[in-house]
Amino acid sequence: MTTDTPARLLQLLSLLQTPREWPGGELAERLRVSRRTVRRDIDRLRELGYPVQATMGAEGGYRLVAGKAMPPLVLDDEEAVAIAVGLRAGAGHALEGVDEASVRALAKLEQVLPSRLRHRVSTLQAATTPLTSGDGASIAPETLIVMASTVAGRERLRFAYRAGDGTESRRLAEPYRLVSTGRRWYLVAYDLDRADWRTFRVDRVSEPFATGARFAPRELPTGSAAEYLRRSMQRGQQSYDFEVTFAAPAEAVAARVPSWLGVPEPLGADTCRLRGRTGDAVEWLAARLALLGFDFTVREPAELVECVRELGGRLARAAGG
Repeated sequence: MTTDTPARLLQLLSLLQTPREWPGGELAERLRVSRRTVRRDIDRLRELGYPVQATMGAEGGYRLVAGKAMPPLVLDDEEAVAIAVGLRAGAGHALEGVDEASVRALAKLEQVLPSRLRHRVSTLQAATTPLTSGDGASIAPETLIVMASTVAGRERLRFAYRAGDGTESRRLAEPYRLVSTGRRWYLVAYDLDRADWRTFRVDRVSEPFATGARFAPRELPTGSAAEYLRRSMQRGQQSYDFEVTFAAPAEAVAARVPSWLGVPEPLGADTCRLRGRTGDAVEWLAARLALLGFDFTVREPAELVECVRELGGRLARAAGG
């Protein structure tokens, strides 16, 4: 029997937040108390502002009223751990659709988790290996959590950074935003040592440390962090325009094409065109297009046309053709 009234109220509230009607007898069994105690606890929740609705009958039932102003969400231990593990898994592998909002949510959740639950989350995370289809490097969720916290708190961040050529350095920066491209995470920040704006690949960051020093936000040279990152990537590497037509509806192609490659344009009921700009190697783009599962024709550039031709021949030979 649960004798701790506050703990029992939290457990009852957690059950009621499931969108269903709970018979009084089932609630009493779950909480290991009498039905009379359940009724008293329901009255306490109503006094606290939770809109609990009761239904008449032999069993009687309770549910939270939908559409009403609700006090803060309450999670039990298992729910909190499940959410934290799910957010950590998604953030750590930069899955498409898991963006900065998820990282901010994870940072907030882990800040309020009791130490015993944080230990359970870390243990479960360390014991599992997700099978992902992402093309980017995996990232320690703790790195994203620290960065998201400093972005939200406008707190200076110190970290070690490994450049593309392998050069190691220590950086002190004023973090502005985290940006996910679907395959990788980037940090847009003002580098205090270089007195200029910079972008950092998060998978190359190690030992991130929130210094506790607050700063006034600076004005970014471009309108958004995503636009600044796009321009930075174009300056930092040789990119090229491409155009591909598909023998498939635009909606079907859009469901399989990564968002960073562009949005297919309908040319007809069963044809569409994809145009974009990328800095990825033509070999990678050729393989990515082939894996979409649609017949396609490369219009440009010539290097991509030739790469697709060579890839097709290689695959045909591999199949004995």
